[in-house]
Amino acid sequence: MNYQTILFDLDGTLLNTLDDLHTACNYALTAVGEPPRSREEVRRFVGNGIGTLLARAIPGGTDHPRYGEALALLQSYYRAHDRVNTAPYEGVLPLLDALTEAGYRLGVVSNKPDGPVKALCRAYFGDRIAVAIGDRPRFHRKPAPDAALEALRALGADPDSALYVGDSDVDIATARNAGLPCLSVTWGFRDREVLLAAGATALADSPQEVLAFLQGETLCGC
Repeated sequence: MNYQTILFDLDGTLLNTLDDLHTACNYALTAVGEPPRSREEVRRFVGNGIGTLLARAIPGGTDHPRYGEALALLQSYYRAHDRVNTAPYEGVLPLLDALTEAGYRLGVVSNKPDGPVKALCRAYFGDRIAVAIGDRPRFHRKPAPDAALEALRALGADPDSALYVGDSDVDIATARNAGLPCLSVTWGFRDREVLLAAGATALADSPQEVLAFLQGETLCGC
């Protein structure tokens, strides 16, 4: 397949944001009198937006009497501390540079709020990412295809030559809903077994393998 456009998920795919999300989640939980969650628990909870992260982490979910208060605390704390330990995964910047040099159109679609998505992409990727789209009021959150389709439109891209790259079951469903093939990466927030159970058809264990896939090499693991 001659791909010309690559859409990336952000958290767990390009950026390792887990430590900052873990800290923010536990700040909110302890502030409302609930026990903290482990890093591994938070890793399993992320992927559907920060509200769902908290709903999975707090006892009783959205029915918790202080859920709204905890969510506001989590959001405000994370906005102020979203770059403490966050960094691109090893090999991601060379991958993006290679793709840019090869002429690919690159975009990001995320369930993070739109403002932070754009700010994080500017801070860590500069002009490597042409279009970055996060959660907006008029869009349905992933796995709905809204953000992916908007990114393709903004890039002026042909969906028939686009690939979606993500680290989660949510990303597999997003790609499917947008009519795009999906390359699932194993270094992020979901284990290989979860990805395979969700229907992964191609797996990459490193950013170098993403480039190899685009160059026509067959990846094993599915």
